[in-house]
Amino acid sequence: MSLLSDLLGTSKKNEAGIKKTAVPVLPSEIYRTAKLQLQDVLAPAALEVSSKSIKIAGKTSRTFFVMSYPRFLTDGWLAPIVNLDKVFDVGIHIHPIPTEKILSEFKKKVAEVQSQINIRESKGLVRDPILDTAYRDLEQLRDSLQQAQEKIFSVGLYITIYADDEDELFKTENEIRSLLESKLIYVKPALFQQMEGFLSVAPIGDDRLQVHTKLNTGPVSSFFP
Repeated sequence: MSLLSDLLGTSKKNEAGIKKTAVPVLPSEIYRTAKLQLQDVLAPAALEVSSKSIKIAGKTSRTFFVMSYPRFLTDGWLAPIVNLDKVFDVGIHIHPIPTEKILSEFKKKVAEVQSQINIRESKGLVRDPILDTAYRDLEQLRDSLQQAQEKIFSVGLYITIYADDEDELFKTENEIRSLLESKLIYVKPALFQQMEGFLSVAPIGDDRLQVHTKLNTGPVSSFFP
């Protein structure tokens, strides 16, 4: 027994034969009970991130961002997407832009468009309806901003779709694309930024993609039912 005690370091005797308590070999931290935290419960067991998708918890996901809107957005245009019988998440990030900053940009843009119109007139070219429409829209919006009737926002709209496999993911992607493109709204996948896109859609208020379009109050309000 004394030999076993010596090996385990549980007791020692000094030269006078007095028994001493041995110092534990292992640190006391090893005996502490591990605490399970919320992130341990919510976190998936593993992630597989590729250039155009993420595999998570047995599902394959893909994130898209809206890159182009039509000139006019009708109320409730997002409703057909939201009511779609598919598994997906939508993230909308709205960042207000100071009016004085946007007015300075508008002044330069109006001067640029007006200059292009004048050049075409001086050359005797036929009037360009696109330039004329852009000039009228800019002037009208600038007046509304100066009268505090409108504000400008930098808006990012991201959609993450989920499926059991690549084939189902492809079908869901095409269905959502068709619905949006019928309204002249165009999306692109976040290639090589799928993790940033996934986090941008997650309900944590963190816009990692930073793909924005400047919209005024009216179009922004049409995002909501």
